[in-house]
Amino acid sequence: MSTEPAPRIAATAQVDDGARVEPGAVVWELAHVRENAVIGAGSSLGRGAYVGPGVVLGRNCKIQNYALLYEPAILEDGVFVGPAVVFTNDLYPRAINPDGSRKSGDDWHAVGVTVRTGAAIGARSVCVAPVEIGEWALVAAGATVIRDVPAFALVAGSPARRIGWVGHAGARLVQDGDAFRCPMTGAMFREDDGQLFPVESGS
Repeated sequence: MSTEPAPRIAATAQVDDGARVEPGAVVWELAHVRENAVIGAGSSLGRGAYVGPGVVLGRNCKIQNYALLYEPAILEDGVFVGPAVVFTNDLYPRAINPDGSRKSGDDWHAVGVTVRTGAAIGARSVCVAPVEIGEWALVAAGATVIRDVPAFALVAGSPARRIGWVGHAGARLVQDGDAFRCPMTGAMFREDDGQLFPVESGS
């Protein structure tokens, strides 16, 4: 039996039939949750946010105002999405076919954005699907992500490029000899072939 309180859904929010809002979740004013989407336990969906059909949010995600998460996005637990972030879902966006006929849902195949546990996407960033944001990574505000982001990476710019590493607390890591250290927690990390790995205590 869940110990979370019942979900809170604002009167002006729209939650379509078949969507699931789990215990402890909050859906604020003017947000729209489409059919078959899942808002995980303890997650928060800000004012005017949009969650497309079948999009899945894990536990304790925080989606800020006016973020647009188009299907088939998948967000694992503890993901932060800043205000006005956009997740795209179409490799070749067009309103019409080459013959001039209006495109229908059968004329394209959606591709999605996947965001791993603990990652954060800064305000007004655009993630161009298909792309994966690794666990605990940090996408700087205003970035345009067009390629996969490694775990713990700090990326910025358009197109986004790695400019450093971050730890679990979100602070930029500092180099400490051959390793990297989190200035907030003291946790140590090592880089190997363009990937970052936590150093276990005593190792």
